[in-house]
Amino acid sequence: MEKTIIKDKEFGGERPLYASHNVRLENVTIHVGESSIKESSDIEAENCTFEGKYVLWETNGFTVKNCHFAESARSSLWYSRNGKIINCTCDAPKLFRRMTGIYVENTNFPNGEQFLWDCNDITLKNVRIDNCDYLFMHSENIKINNYLQNGNYSFQYAKDVEIHNAVINSKDSFWESENITVYDSEINGEYLAWYGKNIRLIRCHITGEQPLCYVDGLYLEDCTFGEDANLALEYSVVNGNIKGNVVSIKNPSSGDITVEGELGELIFDENQKQPADAKVTVLHGKK
Repeated sequence: MEKTIIKDKEFGGERPLYASHNVRLENVTIHVGESSIKESSDIEAENCTFEGKYVLWETNGFTVKNCHFAESARSSLWYSRNGKIINCTCDAPKLFRRMTGIYVENTNFPNGEQFLWDCNDITLKNVRIDNCDYLFMHSENIKINNYLQNGNYSFQYAKDVEIHNAVINSKDSFWESENITVYDSEINGEYLAWYGKNIRLIRCHITGEQPLCYVDGLYLEDCTFGEDANLALEYSVVNGNIKGNVVSIKNPSSGDITVEGELGELIFDENQKQPADAKVTVLHGKK
Protein backbone atom coordinates (compact mmCIF):
# COMPACT_ATOMS: atom_id res chain seq x y z
CA MET A 1 0.00 0.00 0.00
CA GLU A 2 1.52 3.29 -1.11
CA LYS A 3 1.86 6.07 1.38
CA THR A 4 -0.21 9.20 1.13
CA ILE A 5 2.20 12.08 0.42
CA ILE A 6 1.72 15.52 1.93
CA LYS A 7 4.23 17.94 0.43
CA ASP A 8 5.06 21.64 0.74
CA LYS A 9 2.26 22.37 3.21
CA GLU A 10 1.88 24.31 6.46
CA PHE A 11 -0.36 23.40 9.37
CA GLY A 12 -1.17 24.91 12.74
CA GLY A 13 -3.60 24.76 15.59
CA GLU A 14 -4.67 21.63 17.41
CA ARG A 15 -4.48 18.14 15.87
CA PRO A 16 -4.20 19.11 12.17
CA LEU A 17 -2.99 15.61 11.15
CA TYR A 18 -4.54 13.66 14.01
CA ALA A 19 -4.89 9.90 13.48
CA SER A 20 -2.93 9.85 10.23
CA HIS A 21 -1.83 6.44 8.97
CA ASN A 22 0.67 5.41 6.29
CA VAL A 23 1.57 9.02 5.49
CA ARG A 24 4.76 10.66 4.19
CA LEU A 25 5.43 14.34 4.95
CA GLU A 26 7.87 16.22 2.72
CA ASN A 27 8.89 19.84 3.37
CA VAL A 28 5.99 20.33 5.77
CA THR A 29 5.90 22.92 8.57
CA ILE A 30 3.82 22.32 11.68
CA HIS A 31 3.35 25.70 13.33
CA VAL A 32 2.65 26.36 17.00
CA GLY A 33 -0.22 24.25 18.27
CA GLU A 34 -0.71 20.91 19.96
CA SER A 35 -0.85 17.19 19.13
CA SER A 36 -0.34 17.63 15.39
CA ILE A 37 0.23 13.94 14.51
CA LYS A 38 -1.14 12.30 17.64
CA GLU A 39 -2.42 8.69 17.64
CA SER A 40 -1.04 7.91 14.20
CA SER A 41 1.00 5.09 12.63
CA ASP A 42 3.54 4.46 9.87
CA ILE A 43 4.62 8.07 9.52
CA GLU A 44 7.59 9.28 7.49
CA ALA A 45 8.81 12.88 7.66
CA GLU A 46 11.69 14.43 5.73
CA ASN A 47 12.86 18.05 5.57
CA CYS A 48 10.08 19.12 7.90
CA THR A 49 9.90 21.66 10.73
CA PHE A 50 7.97 21.05 13.94
CA GLU A 51 7.14 24.08 16.08
CA GLY A 52 4.16 22.88 18.09
CA LYS A 53 4.03 20.70 21.22
CA TYR A 54 3.19 17.00 21.52
CA VAL A 55 3.87 16.23 17.85
CA LEU A 56 4.18 12.43 17.82
CA TRP A 57 2.25 11.12 20.82
CA GLU A 58 0.78 7.63 20.89
CA THR A 59 2.25 6.93 17.44
CA ASN A 60 3.27 3.45 16.32
CA GLY A 61 6.09 3.53 13.77
CA PHE A 62 7.70 6.73 12.55
CA THR A 63 10.90 7.76 10.75
CA VAL A 64 11.95 11.40 10.90
CA LYS A 65 14.92 12.46 8.73
CA ASN A 66 16.61 15.81 8.17
CA CYS A 67 13.98 17.60 10.22
CA HIS A 68 14.02 20.34 12.84
CA PHE A 69 12.25 20.25 16.18
CA ALA A 70 12.13 23.89 17.32
CA GLU A 71 12.50 24.79 20.98
CA SER A 72 8.75 25.36 21.15
CA ALA A 73 8.16 21.72 20.16
CA ARG A 74 8.73 20.52 23.73
CA SER A 75 7.52 17.09 24.80
CA SER A 76 7.05 16.08 21.17
CA LEU A 77 7.88 12.37 21.44
CA TRP A 78 5.91 10.64 24.19
CA TYR A 79 4.09 7.32 24.59
CA SER A 80 5.07 6.16 21.09
CA ARG A 81 6.66 3.00 19.71
CA ASN A 82 9.25 2.15 17.08
CA GLY A 83 10.50 5.61 16.23
CA LYS A 84 13.62 6.72 14.34
CA ILE A 85 15.24 10.17 14.42
CA ILE A 86 18.04 10.52 11.84
CA ASN A 87 20.16 13.54 10.83
CA CYS A 88 17.90 15.96 12.69
CA THR A 89 18.40 19.15 14.67
CA CYS A 90 16.44 19.06 17.89
CA ASP A 91 16.24 22.20 20.02
CA ALA A 92 13.16 21.01 21.93
CA PRO A 93 13.43 19.88 25.58
CA LYS A 94 11.70 16.95 27.28
CA LEU A 95 11.76 14.59 24.31
CA PHE A 96 11.21 10.82 24.59
CA ARG A 97 9.01 9.78 27.52
CA ARG A 98 7.52 6.32 28.16
CA MET A 99 8.52 5.10 24.71
CA THR A 100 9.61 1.71 23.38
CA GLY A 101 11.87 1.19 20.39
CA ILE A 102 13.90 4.39 19.92
CA TYR A 103 16.64 4.75 17.30
CA VAL A 104 18.59 8.02 17.03
CA GLU A 105 21.53 8.62 14.67
CA ASN A 106 23.65 11.64 13.69
CA THR A 107 21.62 14.07 15.77
CA ASN A 108 22.47 16.75 18.34
CA PHE A 109 20.25 17.83 21.20
CA PRO A 110 21.42 21.17 22.69
CA ASN A 111 18.56 21.30 25.21
CA GLY A 112 18.29 17.75 26.57
CA GLU A 113 16.37 18.54 29.73
CA GLN A 114 14.54 15.48 31.10
CA PHE A 115 15.19 13.32 28.03
CA LEU A 116 14.50 9.61 27.73
CA TRP A 117 12.54 8.93 30.91
CA ASP A 118 10.90 5.54 31.42
CA CYS A 119 11.90 4.33 27.94
CA ASN A 120 12.87 0.86 26.70
CA ASP A 121 14.95 -0.43 23.78
CA ILE A 122 17.04 2.64 22.96
CA THR A 123 19.85 2.88 20.38
CA LEU A 124 21.97 6.03 19.96
CA LYS A 125 24.71 6.41 17.33
CA ASN A 126 26.76 9.56 16.77
CA VAL A 127 24.70 11.63 19.18
CA ARG A 128 25.46 14.66 21.35
CA ILE A 129 23.20 15.79 24.20
CA ASP A 130 23.80 18.99 26.22
CA ASN A 131 22.03 20.57 29.19
CA CYS A 132 20.62 17.17 29.99
CA ASP A 133 20.13 16.78 33.73
CA TYR A 134 18.32 13.55 34.67
CA LEU A 135 18.87 11.89 31.32
CA PHE A 136 17.76 8.22 30.94
CA MET A 137 15.88 8.16 34.25
CA HIS A 138 14.37 4.67 34.82
CA SER A 139 15.14 3.56 31.24
CA GLU A 140 16.20 0.09 30.15
CA ASN A 141 17.90 -1.81 27.31
CA ILE A 142 20.14 0.99 26.06
CA LYS A 143 22.90 0.74 23.44
CA ILE A 144 25.11 3.73 22.69
CA ASN A 145 28.08 4.29 20.35
CA ASN A 146 30.01 7.51 19.64
CA TYR A 147 28.37 9.76 22.17
CA LEU A 148 29.00 13.05 23.97
CA GLN A 149 26.97 14.14 26.98
CA ASN A 150 27.00 17.24 29.19
CA GLY A 151 24.49 17.04 32.04
CA ASN A 152 24.22 15.72 35.57
CA TYR A 153 22.38 12.81 37.23
CA SER A 154 22.29 10.72 34.06
CA PHE A 155 21.37 7.03 33.88
CA GLN A 156 19.84 7.02 37.35
CA TYR A 157 18.00 3.75 37.99
CA ALA A 158 18.80 2.62 34.43
CA LYS A 159 19.15 -1.08 33.60
CA ASP A 160 20.91 -3.10 30.91
CA VAL A 161 23.09 -0.41 29.34
CA GLU A 162 26.00 -0.89 26.90
CA ILE A 163 28.12 2.12 25.90
CA HIS A 164 31.08 2.40 23.50
CA ASN A 165 33.32 5.37 22.67
CA ALA A 166 31.64 8.00 24.80
CA VAL A 167 32.51 11.11 26.78
CA ILE A 168 30.09 11.45 29.67
CA ASN A 169 30.33 14.62 31.75
CA SER A 170 27.86 13.99 34.54
CA LYS A 171 27.84 14.24 38.31
CA ASP A 172 26.10 11.25 39.93
CA SER A 173 25.90 9.24 36.71
CA PHE A 174 24.73 5.60 36.92
CA TRP A 175 23.38 6.12 40.46
CA GLU A 176 21.61 2.96 41.58
CA SER A 177 21.82 1.56 38.04
CA GLU A 178 22.09 -2.12 37.16
CA ASN A 179 23.88 -4.19 34.51
CA ILE A 180 26.01 -1.41 33.01
CA THR A 181 28.95 -2.03 30.63
CA VAL A 182 31.06 0.85 29.31
CA TYR A 183 33.93 0.41 26.83
CA ASP A 184 36.67 2.83 25.72
CA SER A 185 35.05 5.89 27.24
CA GLU A 186 35.72 8.87 29.49
CA ILE A 187 33.46 9.38 32.49
CA ASN A 188 33.81 12.66 34.37
CA GLY A 189 31.93 13.65 37.50
CA GLU A 190 31.60 13.04 41.21
CA TYR A 191 30.04 9.97 42.83
CA LEU A 192 30.12 7.71 39.79
CA ALA A 193 27.80 4.69 39.98
CA TRP A 194 27.05 4.84 43.69
CA TYR A 195 24.76 2.02 44.81
CA GLY A 196 25.05 0.39 41.38
CA LYS A 197 24.89 -3.32 40.69
CA ASN A 198 26.90 -5.27 38.11
CA ILE A 199 28.96 -2.38 36.72
CA ARG A 200 31.67 -3.23 34.14
CA LEU A 201 34.14 -0.55 32.99
CA ILE A 202 36.60 -1.59 30.29
CA ARG A 203 39.45 0.70 29.14
CA CYS A 204 37.73 3.74 30.60
CA HIS A 205 39.17 6.94 32.10
CA ILE A 206 37.46 8.04 35.30
CA THR A 207 37.61 11.45 36.97
CA GLY A 208 35.77 13.05 39.87
CA GLU A 209 35.70 12.56 43.62
CA GLN A 210 34.72 9.33 45.34
CA PRO A 211 33.99 7.19 42.29
CA LEU A 212 32.45 3.73 42.34
CA CYS A 213 31.35 3.45 45.95
CA TYR A 214 28.69 1.12 47.35
CA VAL A 215 28.76 -0.96 44.15
CA ASP A 216 27.67 -4.58 44.36
CA GLY A 217 29.62 -6.33 41.61
CA LEU A 218 32.14 -3.94 40.04
CA TYR A 219 34.58 -5.12 37.36
CA LEU A 220 37.42 -2.89 36.11
CA GLU A 221 39.64 -3.76 33.16
CA ASP A 222 42.58 -1.53 32.15
CA CYS A 223 40.89 1.61 33.48
CA THR A 224 42.71 4.80 34.46
CA PHE A 225 41.85 7.24 37.24
CA GLY A 226 42.30 11.03 37.16
CA GLU A 227 44.13 13.02 39.81
CA ASP A 228 40.86 14.05 41.45
CA ALA A 229 39.43 10.52 41.63
CA ASN A 230 40.09 10.06 45.33
CA LEU A 231 38.58 7.88 48.06
CA ALA A 232 37.51 5.38 45.43
CA LEU A 233 35.70 2.06 45.81
CA GLU A 234 34.39 2.52 49.35
CA TYR A 235 32.13 -0.35 50.43
CA SER A 236 32.25 -1.85 46.92
CA VAL A 237 32.64 -5.46 45.88
CA VAL A 238 35.23 -5.05 43.12
CA ASN A 239 37.57 -7.11 40.95
CA GLY A 240 39.95 -6.08 38.19
CA ASN A 241 42.91 -3.85 37.45
CA ILE A 242 43.60 -0.13 37.33
CA LYS A 243 46.35 1.11 35.02
CA GLY A 244 48.46 4.02 36.16
CA ASN A 245 48.26 5.88 39.46
CA VAL A 246 45.41 6.14 41.96
CA VAL A 247 45.21 8.91 44.56
CA SER A 248 43.42 6.86 47.21
CA ILE A 249 41.28 3.79 47.76
CA LYS A 250 39.11 3.62 50.85
CA ASN A 251 37.44 0.68 52.57
CA PRO A 252 36.63 -1.65 49.65
CA SER A 253 34.42 -4.44 50.95
CA SER A 254 35.75 -7.44 49.06
CA GLY A 255 37.34 -8.58 45.84
CA ASP A 256 40.76 -8.50 44.23
CA ILE A 257 42.09 -5.15 42.95
CA THR A 258 45.41 -4.61 41.17
CA VAL A 259 46.89 -1.12 40.82
CA GLU A 260 49.56 -1.08 38.10
CA GLY A 261 51.00 2.32 39.03
CA GLU A 262 51.36 4.14 42.35
CA LEU A 263 48.65 4.08 45.00
CA GLY A 264 48.93 7.25 47.06
CA GLU A 265 46.91 5.98 50.01
CA LEU A 266 45.11 2.80 50.95
CA ILE A 267 42.66 3.40 53.78
CA PHE A 268 41.17 0.70 55.97
CA ASP A 269 39.75 2.46 59.00
CA GLU A 270 37.35 1.81 61.84
CA ASN A 271 34.40 2.55 59.59
CA GLN A 272 35.07 -0.45 57.38
CA LYS A 273 32.03 -2.70 57.19
CA GLN A 274 32.64 -6.24 58.35
CA PRO A 275 33.26 -8.89 57.26
CA ALA A 276 35.69 -7.35 54.79
CA ASP A 277 38.29 -9.27 52.80
CA ALA A 278 39.31 -7.04 49.89
CA LYS A 279 42.79 -7.63 48.51
CA VAL A 280 44.65 -4.68 46.97
CA THR A 281 47.91 -5.38 45.09
CA VAL A 282 50.19 -2.54 43.95
CA LEU A 283 52.58 -3.61 41.20
CA HIS A 284 54.69 -0.46 41.02
CA GLY A 285 55.44 2.41 43.34
CA LYS A 286 54.37 3.12 46.84
CA LYS A 287 51.28 2.07 48.71
